[in-house]
Amino acid sequence: MWIHKLADGVLQVDAPIGTRYIRPKFIERAALLWTFRNFDSLPQQVLSPREQRMIDRLCHEHRFVSVSVHGGQDKPVIGKVERRMFAQPHLVPARKPVASSEPRLAKRGREAASA
Repeated sequence: MWIHKLADGVLQVDAPIGTRYIRPKFIERAALLWTFRNFDSLPQQVLSPREQRMIDRLCHEHRFVSVSVHGGQDKPVIGKVERRMFAQPHLVPARKPVASSEPRLAKRGREAASA
């Protein structure tokens, strides 16, 4: 079965806009076979940075294969990548320290007098 995936496999990408099938090059199919050797489906976040860059590059190169045309359904699926868009954390600006009601110099003067 893996020889069919290596020869003519496609990568299934599940994104918020829908499912897409990508036709990787031979060397990319070999790398993807190794990535998906134990799993049928993986979230993109668990992939290594190198693998994530490869998936991003494949999606940006628009090598999509139509399922209904050219026998796309007959092509073996190497694996499924789940691309989820997570909201970026909202950064809260640092808060300023609360100003005391007494002037700072008066406070120091009292401390020095009591010592």
